[in-house]
Amino acid sequence: MAGIDQLLKPKSIAVVGASDHSGRAGYVVTRNLQSGGFQGPIMPVTPKYQAVAGILAYKTVADLPLVPDLAILCTRGETTPPLIEQLGERGVKLVIVLAAGMRGQLNAEGVSQYDAMQQIAEKYTMRVLGPNSLGMILPWLNLNASFAPVPANKGNIAFVSQSAAVCTTILDWARNKRIGFSTFISLGEASDIDFPELLDFLCRDSKTDAILLYVDSIRDARRFISAARAAARNRRILVLKSGRTRGGSVALEQLSHINIGLDAAYDAAIRRSGMLRVNNTHELFAAVETLSHSVPLRGERLAIITNGGGPAVMAVDTLMDAGGKLATLSEQTLEALHQVLPKSWSQTNPIDIVGDADTQRYQAVIDIVLNSDDADAVLIMHSPSVTAPGLATAKAIIHSLKENPRARRFNILTNWQGEGDDATVARLAFTHAGFPTYRTPESAVTAYMHLVEYRRNQKQLMETPTSTGSMDYDLPAARAFIDQAEDIEHLTLTTHEVRPLLEAYSMQVISTWLATDSVEAAQIAEQVGYPVAAKLRSPDIRHKSDVQGVMLNLRTGAEVANAAQAILDRVAVTFPEARIEGLLVQSMASRAGAQELRVTISNDPVFGTIILLGEGGSDWDVTKDAAVAIPPLNMALARYLVIGAIKSGKIKQRGFPISIDIPSLCRFLVTLSQMIIDCPEIDELDIHPLLVSGDELTILDASLRLRDYAGSQQKRLAIRPYPKDLEQSIKLKNGQTILLRPILPEDEPTHKAFVEKVSEEDLYRRFFSDVGELNHEALANLTQIDYDREMALVATYHLPSGREEIWGVARLLADPQNTEAEFAVLVRSDLKGVGLGSVLMQAIIDYGRQAGLSRITGMTMPNNRGMIALAQKCGFSIDVQMEDGIVDMQLPLRAHPPGND
Repeated sequence: MAGIDQLLKPKSIAVVGASDHSGRAGYVVTRNLQSGGFQGPIMPVTPKYQAVAGILAYKTVADLPLVPDLAILCTRGETTPPLIEQLGERGVKLVIVLAAGMRGQLNAEGVSQYDAMQQIAEKYTMRVLGPNSLGMILPWLNLNASFAPVPANKGNIAFVSQSAAVCTTILDWARNKRIGFSTFISLGEASDIDFPELLDFLCRDSKTDAILLYVDSIRDARRFISAARAAARNRRILVLKSGRTRGGSVALEQLSHINIGLDAAYDAAIRRSGMLRVNNTHELFAAVETLSHSVPLRGERLAIITNGGGPAVMAVDTLMDAGGKLATLSEQTLEALHQVLPKSWSQTNPIDIVGDADTQRYQAVIDIVLNSDDADAVLIMHSPSVTAPGLATAKAIIHSLKENPRARRFNILTNWQGEGDDATVARLAFTHAGFPTYRTPESAVTAYMHLVEYRRNQKQLMETPTSTGSMDYDLPAARAFIDQAEDIEHLTLTTHEVRPLLEAYSMQVISTWLATDSVEAAQIAEQVGYPVAAKLRSPDIRHKSDVQGVMLNLRTGAEVANAAQAILDRVAVTFPEARIEGLLVQSMASRAGAQELRVTISNDPVFGTIILLGEGGSDWDVTKDAAVAIPPLNMALARYLVIGAIKSGKIKQRGFPISIDIPSLCRFLVTLSQMIIDCPEIDELDIHPLLVSGDELTILDASLRLRDYAGSQQKRLAIRPYPKDLEQSIKLKNGQTILLRPILPEDEPTHKAFVEKVSEEDLYRRFFSDVGELNHEALANLTQIDYDREMALVATYHLPSGREEIWGVARLLADPQNTEAEFAVLVRSDLKGVGLGSVLMQAIIDYGRQAGLSRITGMTMPNNRGMIALAQKCGFSIDVQMEDGIVDMQLPLRAHPPGND
């Protein structure tokens, strides 16, 4: 992990800038290391004191008796670069920098202290945490290498934050709640060590069950998403992202000196990665409380048990607003409840057990609900009551939950209302017993919906997309259009000009003609046929509505001429300096029962090319009115975008006679995504409006802006798309031709059929265990891969019926630094001997070289002679370890520049 492993397991630490003054960072860090119980050498470095906190100090870095695994710099920003130089010369490879404000401090050469520090650290291949870091706390190693005023308890939650202030707030709250951490890291400005590397480490850490991230900004979107998608398959990850509003983003950019980008794009990236976003620290605290004590959610049905109707209604309101589901009670459950509750009970869910309920009634109702199959989660609510005292009732319920074995199948949440001692101590009792507890009905339901939303995001991460079928588009025509526009340096195009590109992707565009004046507009209308629309064409007027530059439903030549001249006259008065490039004349599309949408391709400074969907308008504010997706899209991801836009009100359900055909709109979005991949020169494409009438989608207006783009067609995207350039046809020994291509998420059913035709013996050799029948989650992990980190090439054969079969697969899984990768090859058991294994092996070696890997490794069993012989034939060195029952295979790859991926 290029130093991360050593960072999180240091054996010796130097504190540079240590101090014996209690108010200094150097004193606090030294004291924290001492009081935390760190077992390795602690070496203060300071010329001012002979000892710090009773520990012998050293005057300079050069005086240290040994090279520390980790150095903590507690000095000012201007002293950091020379100290980094001294540490580098001494051989130190890991440094935590506490100093803040280094970007604004310039040295004598006019270089910021931040940049100077980075340059020196790179020279010595030194890893840096910070600057402006609070440090880190590793409770399981008794290591508190931080400037934090509060220590952290041992636990199973990892917390990584860009804000030191948020770190101290979380620590203080968690200590009061007795919530512990496996790892607590303050990234600060993350000049070097950042979220991706830590996610890669933490998702494999046995002490970590859940990961919390506080994010101000992301520097490398592709690395972040790749690491997050991998980690989210193994650990629950919550993200608190600041700068949700336009004002917040501006403030954040001023503080960080970084272009933050569109907040909705962060939302899209978090969902796409299978993580969960919370909106504020209150929600984060609630989410931590829930994650600390909850089991994975089985379903979304919530049962509510309460002794007060009003608070229960508040809980239901919050649940419904968040898109939750209230459990429906079965006849058997209702009958059981009738036996223990008075006739005045609510007769439904929420189960109001009536205000005079005592502790025994609570216990009886809870047991009935837990013994039914009506719900997946239970919220137990309590309002202050004489007949059911808060603490006594809490203790009785805790006992019931511990005694009922079925309770472990449910997510149990509690809401004990009130601020008196009785309610406070009752909540503390639930916390100590391992049940999440909340002060208000709203916070309890919000915390529950975190579990629901997380489950939905995980489902999205694992969902098998349906195929769009063969996409009908003319790539040569599209590329010729782009190349021609670039040749003549015509990079801004309007509807009639961009039409050939859109039609190359089988998009329906309304017929459009260009007129130079009102007379020509009337002549064109006569030839086209009525009704028509007349629209202003001016590069200087962004919104035509500013000058009433669109006139619709014109039915005669006179109407067209008058309307066109009126548009030109208004422009002359309102924007006399504006360039006028004529008028567009369009046939009027039938709008009866149709809905107008806006679809935009935009370039985000953080996440690159993104797709925005909404209803648009001249006052369209993308921060509020657009749903955002990160390409590439498939049908499943496009559907999440559309449904999300509808649920959030970005697209209104207007009740037209012909509603939006969601599959058709999804196909349109997937086609647009393919256009983005094929044509990286597209900087912005604004389709507004897109007229949607059932399954018929017509583009009425579009504007395109191109840019010179000499880089890789795929590097600009935050998620690497399907690498079509790796497809190749190969003839086998038996004369049959296969297509060798990267695996697709849509391959899950075909891959399942392939595995079913592999013998148990071959599967055992491949997976080193009896795998049985692979379930959906296992198959999703095999087919929904991140092409940036992993490659799976499948050998496919098309039967005469047109159905596709997978005959073999070769995989290469790289480490996060893309230096070394492990391979695996599996061939259908009834197809051995036709040269398929050799083809797959050579293909994966070629890909490894193209990707710039230094080495490929593999492991098999000594009795897998076919695999061993194949590896030897391809140049692998073989190391047979009979005692362990394994064979290691290694192939060094010569230095080779990475391919254009």
